Amino acid sequence: MGQRVECMAEPTAEDTRCSAQGDDALAGQAVVSVAHDADEQARNLIGWRQTYDQLAAGRFVGTLTELPLDTMKLFRESTSHLLRQACEVRGDAYWFGIPLTSDGTARVDACRIGPGALAFRPGNVEFELLTPAQFSIYGVVVRGDVLRRYAEEVEHRALDERLFAQRVIQIGDMRLARLCALLGGRLDGAAAAGGPLPDAQRDDLQAEVLAALFDACAQPADDGAGGAPSTRRWIVEQAREYVLAHRTRPVGVPELCEQLHVSRRTLQYCFQDVLGMAPATYLRTLRLNGARRDLCGRAAGSVQDVAEAWGFWHLSQFATDYRRLFGKRPSETLRERAVTVAAG
Repeated sequence: MGQRVECMAEPTAEDTRCSAQGDDALAGQAVVSVAHDADEQARNLIGWRQTYDQLAAGRFVGTLTELPLDTMKLFRESTSHLLRQACEVRGDAYWFGIPLTSDGTARVDACRIGPGALAFRPGNVEFELLTPAQFSIYGVVVRGDVLRRYAEEVEHRALDERLFAQRVIQIGDMRLARLCALLGGRLDGAAAAGGPLPDAQRDDLQAEVLAALFDACAQPADDGAGGAPSTRRWIVEQAREYVLAHRTRPVGVPELCEQLHVSRRTLQYCFQDVLGMAPATYLRTLRLNGARRDLCGRAAGSVQDVAEAWGFWHLSQFATDYRRLFGKRPSETLRERAVTVAAG
């Protein structure tokens, strides 16, 4: 696991591992809180300066599902009544607010958050959020250095400086729906897990969220889509060789982009063009095939030994992925190999 984070008395949004109680939260451990007062709801979100004013009569109920990760924090907030929220994300961080319903009644600094749009504010900038009754919103708070480095090293693009002046970003209904589905699925999965997400799953989730968000804030650019067919094949082959050379751990797309000096879009285009599938899918399949060959070999040890040798650190997930691809459990492959050896 990552090193312990010491939370300050008033943590900033950069302290992604701080819990609503101000303690060191376990990265990848979802926390669900319920508030019966608007001020209590405002306090539950750590790394913010905010005050909630309830503008409609009735008993308030608010819920917050929060997932602290190593470089970002994901959350889903639901509130029962019309609220005026005075907000400020503290520190060098960026907030993306994605409403579950886009009827245009929510506003950020009086700007309507319409269909196919999300709200955005950088850290250390005060803003006002007006939210209707029975409102739910996903939030992603990313450390500033992480977003900027990802843009440079993975996407090979500069962040659009004009973004920082915007309060509402139009990304389209389809991309908004995909983003909501991604965040909702990951938050629900983490809450149901009953324990912290493993390191590899946290890394994958953070890369997945960054990739999904980047399309909303990146400069459009044409990087040649991988160049000539021979260049695209070379990129795919180099990626394959790198993964095989580091087979004992799962190599992610961001790492490949850094090693091959290509953008994520270029890498995706190359794999789609050469192999007809996304890079992450192929790289996982490549390692599964390697594990199958080892299980079939005479020198095979236990299923766990083989799985770990190919970077699958969580045996149950390995067994699920293996069965999905090959139609049998890895233990069955191992038994079949033992029968063959005994017969030979």
